[in-house]
Amino acid sequence: MGSTEHHGGEGVGRRDLIKRSAALGLVAAPGMGLLSACASSGGSGQDKAKTGKKTAKNPLGVNETAKMEFVLFDGGFGKEYAQDAVKVYQKDFPKATVKFSATQKIQSTLQPRFNQGNPPDLIDNSGAEQMDMGVLVGKNQLADLTPLLDAPSYDDPNKKVRDTLRPGIVEMGQFDGKPVWILYYAYTVYGVWYSQKALDSLDATYPETWDEMLKVCEKAKKKGMAGWTYAGKYPYYVPFSLYPMIGKVGGREVLDAIDNLEPNAWKHPAVKACFEAYYELYKKGYILKGTPGLDHIQSQTAWAKGKALFIPNGSWVENESANVIPADFDLAVSAPTGIDSSDKMPFGTIWASGGEPFIVPAKAANAEGGMEQLRIMLSEASSKNFTAKVKSLTAYNGGTSGISLTPGLKSGVAALQKAGSNVVNPRIQDWYVQLQKEKIGVAGLGEMMAGRLTPAEAIRKIQGFADEAAKDTSIKHYKHQ
Repeated sequence: MGSTEHHGGEGVGRRDLIKRSAALGLVAAPGMGLLSACASSGGSGQDKAKTGKKTAKNPLGVNETAKMEFVLFDGGFGKEYAQDAVKVYQKDFPKATVKFSATQKIQSTLQPRFNQGNPPDLIDNSGAEQMDMGVLVGKNQLADLTPLLDAPSYDDPNKKVRDTLRPGIVEMGQFDGKPVWILYYAYTVYGVWYSQKALDSLDATYPETWDEMLKVCEKAKKKGMAGWTYAGKYPYYVPFSLYPMIGKVGGREVLDAIDNLEPNAWKHPAVKACFEAYYELYKKGYILKGTPGLDHIQSQTAWAKGKALFIPNGSWVENESANVIPADFDLAVSAPTGIDSSDKMPFGTIWASGGEPFIVPAKAANAEGGMEQLRIMLSEASSKNFTAKVKSLTAYNGGTSGISLTPGLKSGVAALQKAGSNVVNPRIQDWYVQLQKEKIGVAGLGEMMAGRLTPAEAIRKIQGFADEAAKDTSIKHYKHQ
């Protein structure tokens, strides 16, 4: 998802999508012994570590001498934050060996290990090569993280881990009800990113209606600057601003219908209005020339160099583009521009959600160790370390006091405050990764934004893809509860 990088949160899932897609949704009873017993059934695989003794300092009952293996997606957030958290694990369990590695090729590296029954204990399943979460859940390949969520938090034994998390994080990790399969570690703000300095130089303010957006883009064009660019090779970045715009214009129920693969969901008037608005950017020549051929890094670099004013992205962009964003850029993010005053939700409606999906495989040899590593990462100290190092919020609700926030992060926190309860979280990128990336993104939106499909053709095509996915019995289907 990329940037679930993922990013990515990128991706899309996800941070990533490509890097997060971003960016970029988390079975047994709380007894971990029971969990291990369930998880180890199912044929071949590795030997489970014996559970350790549960104590106040070791509430998950980690085996203090067992090896723990942690594989991280090597994306826009780098690996230092995770390595720092590993050091805490090693300090807490000095007799344990920790094997830590980072890769961009999550799927090709780890899918074979899942199939062989010897996966690592903790995985950051993010990036362009993210393993399909819906498939992993459907095949019972993930451990339920409820024991982690119900454990005392690292900082305060009187507070459960779940009570220290940002709104929506627990629900995102669920597919169809109770168990929590995924813990999204980063908290991503998606939207329209820009240089406040560049906007000021046009004597403009951020546009709240589409007529205003077109006027700002015309001003930019006269100064030799494109209105927009985006990751043309990975057009599933476009939804980072387009989906919340659809929610703003038509209401949350439109996004829910899309997530639920309902017939004709894409034919809603709000979808049509928003597609037509984005297509106008192409028709009026407000998109940076050559954008359809750019990847996420190239489009972000062109934007950072002032060749385009706006880019749809997630909050990992500040870290990922740190080496190309000028010191006086004054990075800012805003919720998407709407159509007009008839929109169902107010200006400020934004997409924010968990990114960087962490999972503990059902067949992990040391599932308790994997969960304990996550419990450490959800402490205030680890959370602050992540935020300070990578300019992004975490799932831990807090962790910003005493840190001087970077411009993008400060702007993201302000955007969340402005949104209040008007935060949307489309789930299609978590539930149907291939549909979202290849079909809706590349074959639908990518073709429309490049001018090769009209909005009506794109909608027809995308609705067809969604209908195919809805009828495909080989795909596990999910619905908003």
